[in-house]
Amino acid sequence: MKKLFISIALIGVLLLAGCDQWTARNFGGDYTLELPKGEKLVNITWKDDSLWYLTEPMEDNYEPKEYKFEADTVFGVFEGTVTIVESR
Repeated sequence: MKKLFISIALIGVLLLAGCDQWTARNFGGDYTLELPKGEKLVNITWKDDSLWYLTEPMEDNYEPKEYKFEADTVFGVFEGTVTIVESR
């Protein structure tokens, strides 16, 4: 019975490890999204459990930025942060 529980727990951890944005949204935690070089963030939102973001090419004089997209829940439990990083 103990081996079964450990096996199920291990499989659950491995499945969640590959779903960082889903985990950050539903259970709290941090997820970092690095945009393609030369792209800047225009808008970002959640659609169900998927993160959707709109980008456009950077202008020549644009300075890359870093944004934080945070969940603020009623009781302060399961709050997550998605960090969006722009680069040239």
